[in-house]
Amino acid sequence: MTLKTLLCAATALTLSAGFAQAQDKTLTISAYAFAQDEFSEILYKPFEEKCGCKVVVETGNSVERLAKLEANKDNPVIDMAVMSTADAMAASRNGLIDTVDTSKLTNFDKLYDVAKDPNGDGMSVGYTFYATSIVYRTDKMKIDSWADLLKDDIAPHIAFPNITTNQGAPALYMLGKALGSDNPDLQVPIDAVSKKAGDIVTFYVKSSQLVQLMQQEEIWAAPIGRFSWAPFTKLDLPLAWATPKEGQTGGMNVMVVTKGSKNRDLALEFMDYWLSTEVQTKLATALVDSPANSEVKVSDEVANNITYGAETAKSLTLLPASVSLDNRDAWLAEWNAKVGQ
Repeated sequence: MTLKTLLCAATALTLSAGFAQAQDKTLTISAYAFAQDEFSEILYKPFEEKCGCKVVVETGNSVERLAKLEANKDNPVIDMAVMSTADAMAASRNGLIDTVDTSKLTNFDKLYDVAKDPNGDGMSVGYTFYATSIVYRTDKMKIDSWADLLKDDIAPHIAFPNITTNQGAPALYMLGKALGSDNPDLQVPIDAVSKKAGDIVTFYVKSSQLVQLMQQEEIWAAPIGRFSWAPFTKLDLPLAWATPKEGQTGGMNVMVVTKGSKNRDLALEFMDYWLSTEVQTKLATALVDSPANSEVKVSDEVANNITYGAETAKSLTLLPASVSLDNRDAWLAEWNAKVGQ
């Protein structure tokens, strides 16, 4: 065999090995099933091209995904995951996730303060959040406070979230603040709602039903998440998004790194890419996620359909994840006893 042939063979072997290594470089993530086509186009595929790796996405609801993390605790198959702050806190308490080394996230300083360490334990980083406030008919009422929902002339025209929904506890917490109670047991607001339960049109479990109720003029107001706002803007009705004096509440989704992940550095690289101004702008423009990156700029039309801007971020009063976890059962028992739905 000639020297030239040997060199060609060696080069081919090196290229083949390099290709195999790239193919073997796999990041497995756990995510919500929501908008996966958009995430694939905007996030997963571009990252694969950038890192020369493969991104494997496992989806499911929160219960299923947490159960899988627990089942594989000793030999994790998931490298990183996205979830709610409450689920992240539960995962942390069960020893399923590890500290996020934010020194390796070049986009970390671009985040709104509320997203930098949402649970205060260094175990998660926020990548998207949403506001919860009140959509209302401006020709029928004026909403300046969460307490306005229980006024005698307003309560018979509202829908209120059931305690079992994501909007339930946060809305009750803000109502409690308006009534002078900051107690996380929510007894004051639940008691107040119970006294008006016979007047309130419905205690909803799906926000999708509210658009029809509003269109049929069965309701004039309801607490909703900002992600539910867009369909209301299409109604031919004078509707507004309230900015109560007590502020807005809401929720946040966060990124976590699995404890024992074999691809920790790649997971952090992926998280950093997701938090970049470019990716967060594209996701916001596609109305997939509201940006946690403060440098994102979007059109007025897009901004009107997402949770956006520094002022909004500062105005959010988020119910701590630990409070939700520690009080969830007691809230449900109190609600069932007094409101009965």
